[in-house]
Amino acid sequence: MTGLDGTHAAASVVALHCSLGSGRQWTKLAAALGGDRFMAPDISGYGVAACGRDWPRTLDGEIARLEPWLARADGPIHLIGHSYGGAIAFRLATTSPYAQHVRSLTLIEPVLPALLRDTPADARLYDRFTRIAQIVSRDIVDGAVMEAVEAFTAFWAGSGPREQFSPSGRLRMIEQADKLPCDFSAALDLDGVAEAARALKVPALLLSGGLSPYVTQRIVAKLATLIDGAELRHLPGAGHMLPVTHADRVNPEILRHIWRAEELTNLELANLELAKLELAADAGPAEAAQPAGSARRHLVFRRPSFWE
Repeated sequence: MTGLDGTHAAASVVALHCSLGSGRQWTKLAAALGGDRFMAPDISGYGVAACGRDWPRTLDGEIARLEPWLARADGPIHLIGHSYGGAIAFRLATTSPYAQHVRSLTLIEPVLPALLRDTPADARLYDRFTRIAQIVSRDIVDGAVMEAVEAFTAFWAGSGPREQFSPSGRLRMIEQADKLPCDFSAALDLDGVAEAARALKVPALLLSGGLSPYVTQRIVAKLATLIDGAELRHLPGAGHMLPVTHADRVNPEILRHIWRAEELTNLELANLELAKLELAADAGPAEAAQPAGSARRHLVFRRPSFWE
């Protein structure tokens, strides 16, 4: 893609994983994308970022911990987030300092419970989410970590079959479960989700699974009505871990979404260049030769819409 100054503006892809996961969950997507501008950082408390106990309890705090990674994306960003990583991605794309750099957004069952507080039917789902947050957090405080992991994984299994974890996988979850109360706190802390979703102007792809907890299915359905032009993909036979269990169906959708966003950006830039040429052709010789600081500067140097 060519920038306004005529140089190549390469976009990065940043993918954020779920709680108790790591950036390794995006291995197949990384292989499908190729290139060296794909980043799947470990969210604080997980993977290589599991060290320490001073973890953020807000999504803004999570974003601050990701800044060393985000700083490497020195151009536009295609942002992908799953579950808790989806909540962080939503915050990144709406109200963070990085929002202006987001070229496309893919959310896979993001944990944005504030969307479920506005109607009695949805409020019951919100209450169910807060109850599981309390159960898991209380078990961890009481030292019943295995019970906390069992309650957490049972909730996210939804109506699908219980996932069978390897001994090493279960041990890793037990070792990292102390972070879960912070994740719940950060997700429940976020307000103004509906307003931020309505204001979102970048191409958005939303994915959900029919076997997932109805909490996240409902969140995705509500986001689809709030985000202008959002594309919705629902996989009836998939559960909450669909980017892993159904990568063969999810990843092509993500790739198509990124390519469409790139095509849209190129079209906008082409239209911008055409408008500049038409403006120069319509202007008189003296007017066309105005210095950059003239009163018509904004017509010549106006940024394309995806930066706004």
